[in-house]
Amino acid sequence: MKHLATRPDGASASAREIAEQYDIPVELLAKVLQQLARHNLVTSHQGTRGGYRLARPVPAISVADIIQAIDGPLTVTACSTEDENCGQFAKCSVRDPLWKIKDRIVSALATCSLQEISADLMEPAPPSASSTPLAFTRSGRAT
Repeated sequence: MKHLATRPDGASASAREIAEQYDIPVELLAKVLQQLARHNLVTSHQGTRGGYRLARPVPAISVADIIQAIDGPLTVTACSTEDENCGQFAKCSVRDPLWKIKDRIVSALATCSLQEISADLMEPAPPSASSTPLAFTRSGRAT
C-alpha cells in the first residue's frame, strides 16, 4: 500500500513489479492485492498500463482499513461477542476489559492514515520518562 501511495500521479504498479521491489513471492502478493481489492482499497486494471492503484485518496485510507482487509477483524481474545458457547463466557472477568482495549487499538489504527505512514520522514516519538538515562552519584544513587 505504501508503494502504491508513493507512485507519481497515482500510477499503477503490477503485482510482479511490487513483488520484485520488496522480494515477496508474486503469488503471495497477488493474494494480498486481491484481498485489498475485495475491500475496495485498490483497483486492478488490465492492459499494457495495467496493474494496481489505490481506490481512494491516500489520506482516506487508514492503517485499520489495511490490517482488517488482510487479516480480518482485529482481536485481542479468542472469544467474540457471538461466542456464548464458551463455558466461561458468563463468568469471564477479563473479556470485557480486553474488548475495550481492542476497541482502543482499532481506534488508534483508524486515526493513522496511509498518508502518514507513507511520509518520507516520520516524526520521532517524544522520549518517555522511562527512556531518560539516569545519572548516578558516587554513592550509587540515581539523579
